[in-house]
Amino acid sequence: MPVNKRIAIILIIAVAGITYAYGKNYPLTANAAVPAARGKVTGGKDANGNTTVKIAAEHLAEPGKLSPPGSDYVVWFQEKGAEPQTQGRMRIDKNLKGSFETSTPLRNFDIFVTAESDASSKRPTGTEVFRTTVQR
Repeated sequence: MPVNKRIAIILIIAVAGITYAYGKNYPLTANAAVPAARGKVTGGKDANGNTTVKIAAEHLAEPGKLSPPGSDYVVWFQEKGAEPQTQGRMRIDKNLKGSFETSTPLRNFDIFVTAESDASSKRPTGTEVFRTTVQR
């Protein structure tokens, strides 16, 4: 096999491997309560086979300005037919950009973000601001 063909094959395999390792982007659909908000989830796979989740959002509203008002944005994962599970608080900065990162053994699940009055809430009760479905 010519050297150039071998190099091309190696590059194709490397690009495919990088795409698999670093994952797929899932756009977050914003609720009408936060029409300017934009976000995405990057999902991948870690060394243990868990799904990695990175959320990046911008143009968020301050949770206290929503109706009903909240104090924090909370991230939830929900498998089909199961109850939502809280994953933690999504941090937002002074420029109203949010970020969140975790890993989970789940492979196919919904991710949604709500504005909660209590960040330690065990059930979503506040305004939903984002939603997407991850499928690995």
